[in-house]
Amino acid sequence: MLTFDLIKEAEFDPKKHVEKILGDVAEGDITVACWEPGQTSPNHCHPWVTEMYFCIEGGGVMRTPEGQIDITPGSVVAHPPGELHEYENGPLRSLLFRVRYGGDKAARLLAWPSNPEFVQRDVDQEYYAENSRNQPSA
Repeated sequence: MLTFDLIKEAEFDPKKHVEKILGDVAEGDITVACWEPGQTSPNHCHPWVTEMYFCIEGGGVMRTPEGQIDITPGSVVAHPPGELHEYENGPLRSLLFRVRYGGDKAARLLAWPSNPEFVQRDVDQEYYAENSRNQPSA
């Protein structure tokens, strides 16, 4: 059994959201994700794992090619393997509990509009060229 106090484990950074892996379980991991107001994730997917978020405090908006949903305390969202998604934090600090499971946890980054220093890696370009279904329609 693994147990964690998410409030005590929280770490915030004004420059970038923090994803702190608390433990590994079988083919997955358990993470506390800490967001300052307005921070966003890259638009990305995890081709080989399911990713689930549970909002403890704060909230924001989760976007996929199919639409967006408001995330508030108590909300749970699950992304199946390969689903493109992006999280934008709201006006308050947010604390999210994340679980990824199913194998290789690597992310494939499509874009990160809020990060002017972002450069897409070759492995990401190759993934999206081969998997055009994971890209938003124009």
